[in-house]
Amino acid sequence: MNKRPHIIIFNPDEMRADTLGHLGNAAAVTPNLDSFAATEAVSFRNAYCQNPVCVPSRCSFFTGLYPHTHGHRTMSYLLRPGESTLFKELKEAGYYVWMNDRNDLTAGQISGWTESHATEIYYGGQKKQGPGLQNPNLRGKIGEKNYYSHFEGKLQVDENGINYNGDDEVVDAAIQRILDRPADQPLCMFLGLIYPHTPYRVEEPYFSAIDRTKLPKRIRAQDCADKAKILDEIRSYANMQAYTEEDWNELRAVYQGMCMKVDAQFKRLTDALKQAGIYDDCAIFVLSDHGDFAGDYDLIEKCQNSFEDCLTRVPLLIKPPKGTDMDAGVSDSLVELVDFFATAMDFADVTPSYTHFGRSLRPVLKNRAADVREYVFCEGGRQPGETHCDEYHQAGPQGAPKAIVYWPKMMAQAKAC
Repeated sequence: MNKRPHIIIFNPDEMRADTLGHLGNAAAVTPNLDSFAATEAVSFRNAYCQNPVCVPSRCSFFTGLYPHTHGHRTMSYLLRPGESTLFKELKEAGYYVWMNDRNDLTAGQISGWTESHATEIYYGGQKKQGPGLQNPNLRGKIGEKNYYSHFEGKLQVDENGINYNGDDEVVDAAIQRILDRPADQPLCMFLGLIYPHTPYRVEEPYFSAIDRTKLPKRIRAQDCADKAKILDEIRSYANMQAYTEEDWNELRAVYQGMCMKVDAQFKRLTDALKQAGIYDDCAIFVLSDHGDFAGDYDLIEKCQNSFEDCLTRVPLLIKPPKGTDMDAGVSDSLVELVDFFATAMDFADVTPSYTHFGRSLRPVLKNRAADVREYVFCEGGRQPGETHCDEYHQAGPQGAPKAIVYWPKMMAQAKAC
């Protein structure tokens, strides 16, 4: 390549690998990512994050370092001055770094710190959001089955049949920058989406598009043994024993519908790259920070220190710039998300300023059967006195506010301490 490629990072939140049709989910409606994987990218069936919750995972895959290296074990410990990132490295190498403000990566309370990693940051909330829930009373009262379910169901649409959300706004802002990009710099673009993060809610046509009868078999708590104690505690406090299989399937279908919307937004982004005439010059990465229970194990949202595949195995799709040796399709090779960092830096032809643990995935892009790892790691745990997340510890076990949807986790986490 005679010029450095544009680096495009499409990053949905809490998206499991098995939400994609081409990875075996018969209920999935993800035609754009499926087509992308079949003809233009390598999709890694066995890509694993390095921590099953947001901040430690992002601190890992944006630095190429394992969470324990600098102590990024919890949601409360973000990157601080003295630490670098993919964004900072590429910016200093001449890239125009555009990102939205939802990165769960840098400590925002430190003035100017987040801004030092980017050329431009788009701050969301500037556009009018879509109408609310079709049934705003679905949650019910404390003690009822949906109260801690994170399930909100169908969203309304406006007079144009649309429910415009924060992710739509971010995609629109990214498209505008693509079409009006600096002519003299390669672009590094990061879109940190909210979907399919809880609460589970989505509008038509996504709500009804998922065939509930095709959903994969759910892993039930009663079928499992020897899982982490904290999972039992969360289930006990959540009090969702009244959920039927029909209830679980409806929740799972809405989660899958959110993934369908993510797929549609990905197409809008790639269409803009093609319209701008730079699609062939892009290295495109699609990855999630971690997965979600989404009904498996009779649980909803992810949990620290639990390492089931539904939490740790994530989508990772990579399209290299045109002219790179390429073997499109699904790879069974074991990879880690720290390898995303190494691969992006490899394509940008930028040598990191520090030692990291990632391995470039170029060999697997060239030959899907190639192996770069014999095993993968996912980490948990924290030092005595470290809190996982402030929201879990804002009140003691006797005083945790029951109205908060995270109350079961707050109670379980406080008990674990």
